[in-house]
Amino acid sequence: MTDLHIQPISRLAEQIRNREVSPVEVLQACLDRIAEINPKLNAIVTFADDAMEKAREAETAVTRGDVLGPLHGVPLTIKDTIETAGLRTTSGSAMRAEFIPQRDAPAVARLKAAGAIVLGKTNAAEMAMDYTADNPVFGRTNNPYDLSKTPGGSSGGEAAAIASCMSPGGIGSDLAGSIRIPSHFCGIAGLKPTVGRVPGGGQFPPSDGPYSLGAVIGPMARSVGDLQLLFDVLAGIETAAPATGEVRKSLEMLDRRRASIPGWRVACYTEDGVSPVSEETRSAVETAARALADNGLIVEQTRPPGIERGHDLWLKIFSRASVVHLRNVYGGQEEKGGEFVRWRLKTADETPPPSLDDYINSWLERDRLRAELIEWMDQTPLILAPVGATPAYAHSTHKITVGAHTLNTFRAFSYSQTFNVFDLPVVVVPVGFSAEGLPIGVQIIGRPFAEETVLAAAAIIEAALGGWQPPAT
Repeated sequence: MTDLHIQPISRLAEQIRNREVSPVEVLQACLDRIAEINPKLNAIVTFADDAMEKAREAETAVTRGDVLGPLHGVPLTIKDTIETAGLRTTSGSAMRAEFIPQRDAPAVARLKAAGAIVLGKTNAAEMAMDYTADNPVFGRTNNPYDLSKTPGGSSGGEAAAIASCMSPGGIGSDLAGSIRIPSHFCGIAGLKPTVGRVPGGGQFPPSDGPYSLGAVIGPMARSVGDLQLLFDVLAGIETAAPATGEVRKSLEMLDRRRASIPGWRVACYTEDGVSPVSEETRSAVETAARALADNGLIVEQTRPPGIERGHDLWLKIFSRASVVHLRNVYGGQEEKGGEFVRWRLKTADETPPPSLDDYINSWLERDRLRAELIEWMDQTPLILAPVGATPAYAHSTHKITVGAHTLNTFRAFSYSQTFNVFDLPVVVVPVGFSAEGLPIGVQIIGRPFAEETVLAAAAIIEAALGGWQPPAT
């Protein structure tokens, strides 16, 4: 087959299981696509030397009639901040440029146990600290829909690799939108799960201290069905005995949930009290709202309680923790940091750190507002919102203008940061394109641990509006 590189994960897994294609053929299709496209994008930055060997082993297992996992023989990519045994994992930092982990992150181990083959590592922002995939080790990744634009970050390499069909899917991480913003910028689907649904160990910076409130690992793919399949594996969900086909069972469960949510209430908003959004972004959210309404959900234009506090609380709870992480890594060697890291360290004390009482009060406010929001969602269990103010912007952009407002790029994505603060599961799904041909996605948010529900709502939008569309690159 000549189009293996564009096939979804679920189809590849089924074809391999049914002996219609071999894992070697699938991997070679990805490698051929990488050879063609990666020089333009710089999305995959480290390759697994043993990938072809693993593909041959997977082919032999199929031939022997072994019990096969749901991802058997499917190549996947991993964000370069997530540890992979024996495979360089730099976090985009010169301080870790030659770091080779001794063990897999638990999330990677689960993918491998399900039969997946690690193809390689994808580029990220240095130390996962900003909305780019640009760092001193590998340079920058370009957006496959417009090479002059950023793919977003910090999981931008992962999104660009998936959108351009070099990889069928993989995993990224998210503390301030780092799965969702690249998914939005690159026109793919991404899931930020609730803390605890997917094991978050084996990242660098680690998801501990204050980060443990909102930092997660989650799946990224070209379709919502593939997100569901990857999530089931990552979350350790047993969908069926291998003989009955985990892939088919996972997708059937998604279809049943999708059929069960008509009549549910959805709160839709495009103004969070922090950042304005472009008219194209507003229109995209309204288009997604109509798709849900046309499929029987009850959509109301209303902003949920506490949303306007999300951005400020993110800064108060997580921002100083980022400074501490950077100082622990770069202390005395700040010159080895890239542009963003050097700037962050240089300006860290321009705003005095909060007192302990102020920090605790911010944490208490977060917990109170989160509890109020979750209670409010008893009656309105789904929320529809923008990912941020605009589609992808040019490389090296620090401020953007929306209407009469100019704001920094971090504030412009307050819509994403809020749901790390309140630790709610979110799916981003593509809904259309800007006049410049740049993808625009939306967020579907649910109650804690309701990943299956937000995936079902996202599947409705995807089916109505077409989902991922290939770039011309």
